Amino acid sequence: MTTQDELRPTLTTESGAPVADNQNTETAGIGGPALIQDQLLFEKLARFNRERIPERVVHARGAGAYGTFTVTADVTAYTRAAFLSEVGKQTETFLRFSTVAGNLGAADAVRDPRGFALKFYTEEGNYDLVGNNTPVFFIKDAVKFPDFIHTQKRDPYTGSQEADNVWDFWGLSPESTHQVTWLFGDRGIPASYRHMNGYGSHTYQWQNEAGEHFWVKYHFKTDQGIRNLAQGEANRLAGEDPDSHQRDLREAIERGEFPTWTVQVQIMPAADAAAYRFNPFDLTKVWPHADYPPIEIGTLELNRNPDNVFAEVEQSVFSPAHFVPGIGPSPDKMLQGRLFAYADAHRYRVGINADHLPVNRPHATEARTNGRDGHLYDGRHGRQKNYEPNSFGGPVQTGRPLWSAVPVNGLTGNHAAPVHAEDDDFVQAGTLYRLFSEEEKQRLIANLAGFIAKVSADREDIVERAVENFRRADADYGRRLEEAVRELRKQR
Repeated sequence: MTTQDELRPTLTTESGAPVADNQNTETAGIGGPALIQDQLLFEKLARFNRERIPERVVHARGAGAYGTFTVTADVTAYTRAAFLSEVGKQTETFLRFSTVAGNLGAADAVRDPRGFALKFYTEEGNYDLVGNNTPVFFIKDAVKFPDFIHTQKRDPYTGSQEADNVWDFWGLSPESTHQVTWLFGDRGIPASYRHMNGYGSHTYQWQNEAGEHFWVKYHFKTDQGIRNLAQGEANRLAGEDPDSHQRDLREAIERGEFPTWTVQVQIMPAADAAAYRFNPFDLTKVWPHADYPPIEIGTLELNRNPDNVFAEVEQSVFSPAHFVPGIGPSPDKMLQGRLFAYADAHRYRVGINADHLPVNRPHATEARTNGRDGHLYDGRHGRQKNYEPNSFGGPVQTGRPLWSAVPVNGLTGNHAAPVHAEDDDFVQAGTLYRLFSEEEKQRLIANLAGFIAKVSADREDIVERAVENFRRADADYGRRLEEAVRELRKQR
């Protein structure tokens, strides 16, 4: 007669040897000290000590799910990307949501931009679209990114995020005024990952079969509707359920309530860029919809949860440099920096063979490179030669660039981005403010004032610079904010 335990698989060590006792450490007699020969004990403890990899410096706190992208409109006039080649075509995807500034243990319901990183497993290789839940960002040049993030992280002396640091940087970087208005408005704290939009944020290039190229911006409009949290509600939720957004996403998919987004693009003919009223490659600016109306091109559905959060969410890697034929970069200076920084961060954090992991490797084709060895290399290439050109049947280049060449001119140097007719750091922030209802304006002012008022009492200069940026965006905006901050600082 067979017992239930006899039907179960045998527990083994890492090397496959059967484990006789997983409950008691081997000791020198009853009650004696542990023996170094108990290799199961040391194997388990040593592995446990190494179960964590360095967390992401930014976007550390996240959740993810697999899904499907379906093409709903013919865009072959604009791009030759195979996964966009026909209406009805479907491509497997993996989407990772995240907060930006918080560490791995931070709460979900906080005022912070949300990462919206989407991997398309296409037949021409993986295409990564690494964006946020806002169409703009705080800065326009990647050289400022480390400094910006340092202001959002813990101060080297106090070990806490400091209002002095945040507002000192924002006040001295007026280009941030537009994004700060987004962040402290109602959409600054989404109610869940399902109830927010996503954006590619940067400008990208599309190239068609004829070699013509276009500039595009991506929009992912939630079909669940926009829902946000007020500051008080978010404070309560962050304390009661730090995993609120992650839990909501997982449980919705488990119930079969698959979240969806309508995917749109704005398309600018290449010839329009030079004379457009805003610099089309400035990450702190949007293209007004009246100028380039969004065109629906597809739907995105999330329909499968990861089986293991560490393996598939923590170890997932995304890089804006992962393009496919027909899609490429633009001269956006923030994007240009990210083309290097993202892949380099993952080589450090996960390892040189991170792209071999199941969540990261191509699903609809095969990666064929001459890269070998390194930490956790699995020997997948066997005896194949690791150089090119070779006469042993190895992979060869296509000779066809993935995207169109862009003309350049002038002298090398540390140049500021070109200024277009209506470019300044405040015009779009003012436009956004005036689009808000009176109730939305009141909440925006309250959110901003509550944070600015925390600046040290002896640093009124930081407060004045911060308020002045909003005044330059809109006189009413600045006046109301100045009054609100003054009242709060009197009460301190």
